[in-house]
Formats: sequence, C-alpha cells, structure tokens
Amino acid sequence: MKITETSLKGCFIIQPRLFRDERGLFFESYQQKKFESAIGKEVQFVQDNISVSKKGVLRGLHLQTGLHAQAKLVQVAHGEVLDVVVDLRPESPTFGQHFKQILSSENRTSIFIPKGMAHGFLTLSEEATFMYKCDAFYNLASESGIIYNDEDLKIDWEGPVESPIISEKDKLLPTFKEFFQ
Repeated sequence: MKITETSLKGCFIIQPRLFRDERGLFFESYQQKKFESAIGKEVQFVQDNISVSKKGVLRGLHLQTGLHAQAKLVQVAHGEVLDVVVDLRPESPTFGQHFKQILSSENRTSIFIPKGMAHGFLTLSEEATFMYKCDAFYNLASESGIIYNDEDLKIDWEGPVESPIISEKDKLLPTFKEFFQ
C-alpha cells in the first residue's frame, strides 16, 4: 500500500498493491496501522456509505460543517469517476485550491479527505458504485456544499460528459464566495 499526500495539505491518495492471478484479484483496501502512520493521526471511521450513479451524474461539492464535520476515505468499487476535492479551510496553505483524481475499479485508488474539504465526483463509466467511510455520523443540519461550476474555483470537470446530471439540491448550492459570507 502506497500512501502519498496530494497537492492539498492533509489529503492523501492510497494506492493498494494489487495481486492478480488466474483466479482474479486481491488487495488490501484499508489497513488502520499503515493508514494512520502515513497520515500522522488516528481516525475512527463510524459510518460507511455507498452510492450508485449512472454515467454523467455529478454529485457535489458536499461537506458536513461544524461539530458534525466529516473526514472521508473514498473509493470506487465498480466503474470510474473523476473525483474532486476542494480545500475550504481558511487557515490552510492550500485554501481555495482543488485536487482531481480518476478513481476506478481498475486502479483501486482511494482518497482520504480531511475535515473541512468539499468533495464531489462525476461518473465517467456507464455506472459507478462509490464507497466512502466517514469519521462522523451524517447530520442533516450540518449538510453544506459549494456549486460544482463555481467561477472562482475553475474546476475542469473533464471527460466525455457534456451535460452532467445534477440534483436540484446540488444546483442550489452556494458559490465559493457565498459559502464564506
């Protein structure tokens, strides 16, 4: 398992060692001791979530705020997505910056997203099963986010999707500037 920090402070890519043979594939997707040693802190995951999305679905950019802020460990079990993380921590040296990574059932890469970062993804395959572990329980009153096409963030949602499918709720998310007002 290779764990490296992304361009966003505290956000890590986890690349498992894949063992393939005539039977199929085996890999360790999470190992607490290695994970916590690499990121330099303890994380206790308390909730696992799974979403299934068809091609062109864009979910995000989401986060939980305040006392219910969540760190997440995300990965794709089936399919392929363009995953995007935005640093919303005003005290961070990477505040306002974003990071993108293709996650797929082929590369088996995961991303650790610390508290204070928004997260979203665009489904690139015909369908994708997206899994994420959270270190805090979901709380409706703490749900928040930023509009995916914010002009200040300038996220290029590259890929073969011309008109993403976005929930009505996500279309109403505030801009980056509005989020901090």
